[in-house]
Amino acid sequence: LALMRLGPTKTGRLASTAGVSSSKVYKILDRLEKKGLVGHVLRQKIKYFAAVSPRRIIDYLSEKEQEFQKKKVLAERLIPLLEIEGTLHEPQDEAAIYEGFKAVKNLFETILDDLQNGETYCVIGAGYTSEIPAMRAFFQRFHTERAEKGVKVKMLANSNIKNTIVPATGVISEIRFLPEYLITNMQITFYKETAFIILWVKQPKGFLIKNAEAVKSFQAYFDVFWNIAKR
Repeated sequence: LALMRLGPTKTGRLASTAGVSSSKVYKILDRLEKKGLVGHVLRQKIKYFAAVSPRRIIDYLSEKEQEFQKKKVLAERLIPLLEIEGTLHEPQDEAAIYEGFKAVKNLFETILDDLQNGETYCVIGAGYTSEIPAMRAFFQRFHTERAEKGVKVKMLANSNIKNTIVPATGVISEIRFLPEYLITNMQITFYKETAFIILWVKQPKGFLIKNAEAVKSFQAYFDVFWNIAKR
């Protein structure tokens, strides 16, 4: 934007107008030149930089889109081979930590990969946090896809979301609400031999466990809480 406003310019003026440090301006210009969005000329052995037509941004994005599609096709071919490799080792317990909203979202996406029409997963302590603005939109989409696939959820939700729970949650589901004294920002989700515990904070943390005994224990807790929860 600064280059469009200034026209051909030296780095000092550009850094000042763009509000970036002089130490960073060359790195940024180098990246933009490699993308074909910036050019330069030499005047008395001094480099002057200029932006190309803004329409080239669309050309650049189109190229990236084509590259992405090629990578997607390659990934689709590789996935069956990778899945076969994953079945060759002896089954064993697993545990892993995931950090950040994007990583935690992938745990939920895995539910839809692992469960089929008519199967069920359970949740203890479902809730939302205002620290993650995209959270409600994600769960609306997730539960819409879940319902379309026919996967059922039995959910123990926090009572403070009773009137604000995203609509798609109520499709193909049983929902009860935990009393106020049991509300926390921790959520436990489990099915088959998989469970994950999520701490819903600004940078969420998820702890994945693949262990039949752990799931059995969570199921026992769930059954007790289910009996005291309200519809």
